[in-house]
Amino acid sequence: MSTRDQLERVRALLNEQFAEPWSLDDLARQAHLSRYHFIRLFQRHFYETPHQYLTRKRLEQAKYLLANSTASVTDICFAVGFESMGSFSSLFHKTVGWPPSVYRARVWEQRRTPYKFIPGCFCTMYQLSPQASNPND
Repeated sequence: MSTRDQLERVRALLNEQFAEPWSLDDLARQAHLSRYHFIRLFQRHFYETPHQYLTRKRLEQAKYLLANSTASVTDICFAVGFESMGSFSSLFHKTVGWPPSVYRARVWEQRRTPYKFIPGCFCTMYQLSPQASNPND
């Protein structure tokens, strides 16, 4: 198996099991490489360190869950693999630009707002949600 294949295998593992508490030694062992060689090769092939990659995947999943579920921010924090609500919140805010609860509120509002500007006849014709044409919303 080539080094590229080994790295791809580790990346696939991280994609599937991003919530697991992976250590650098665990990941290097999966690739059959020393930890320092693993970091260098991973960064060379994927343009980010394993830690950066894993953090990005966790934040992407957190954004998805915030936008598409009603789970609490705390539950989402731990479900995607963060160990501290404080560090999750500050990293999310730094990366996304809003705290998790504000991000959720903005995403949900953006989904509703465009419907306010669609005429009722259009909503009826294209079978959009009944609330879409409600001007009191």
